[in-house]
Amino acid sequence: MRNKVTVVGAGNVGSTVAQRIAERGLADVAMIDILEGLPQGKALDLQEAAPIEKHDSRLIGANTYEASQGSDVIVITAGIPRKPGMSRDDLLTINAKIVKGIVEEVAPLSPDAILVMVTNPLDAMCHVALQASTFSKNRVIGMAGVLDAARFRSFIAEELNVSVENTHAFVLGGHGRSMVPLPRYSTVAGIPITELLPPDRIQALVERTRWGGAEIVDLLKTGSAFYAPASAAVEMVDSILKDKKKVLPCAAYLEGEYGIHGLFVGVPVKLGKGGIEEVIEVALTDEERSALEESADAVRSLVETLNKLEL
Repeated sequence: MRNKVTVVGAGNVGSTVAQRIAERGLADVAMIDILEGLPQGKALDLQEAAPIEKHDSRLIGANTYEASQGSDVIVITAGIPRKPGMSRDDLLTINAKIVKGIVEEVAPLSPDAILVMVTNPLDAMCHVALQASTFSKNRVIGMAGVLDAARFRSFIAEELNVSVENTHAFVLGGHGRSMVPLPRYSTVAGIPITELLPPDRIQALVERTRWGGAEIVDLLKTGSAFYAPASAAVEMVDSILKDKKKVLPCAAYLEGEYGIHGLFVGVPVKLGKGGIEEVIEVALTDEERSALEESADAVRSLVETLNKLEL
């Protein structure tokens, strides 16, 4: 019996997640979206590609949550992007209501599932999902660090003209401007980039990583990144379904780790069939710890705003 993954939201990110899960043969996929015909059409299109792509994963599309029943993993991408004139609080309010409604529907149908959150603002949406699902903290995980680290890795590889496979990058903290890339833990074939690049070039790569999503939005004009975010989510799903126990940077609910309490913050975790099986703590310099605390403060501000909302 194959694994089952539900993807809620059949937009660019969600449909690309579904495509990559199916084409890797990881699981059968249910795509759910409120727009009638959208998930059904995309699922059928992807299913018809199966003979060419040589996989036997089954894909279905639906507008109701019953299709998600019995899922091993549920990836939530649904929500609205931030639009011109919209404040961060506006986005927070709208997407919090969307995510709460989704999780309250899917959690009872798949009580043993692991939730992988993609909807922004990511760290705050993890809080909404944790409360709405009543799942244990290890089964609600935010996708951000894998994406941020992938961007950092790609920029390092480009800068040094080396294979991306040789690069490894370390990113802590929230998703966005407050993220904390750690160059001394970022390597090329095991060599810290601090030994390969001058400080000014490293800082330029760090800044480009922080603004990675905004750079793509500026180029696209009418959309945002979806290929890399989808790949990041699928890497997490792969580690969970195959019980690989990969160490990946993910948004995890911390209860004292790194001195942070009661917040979802990006940290390295071991991902396996139980979800987050371990939060890995590394030694930080005073400067790095201060930057992580600033990042946690930004998440705390969002959560405090959330707590004032009537969802």
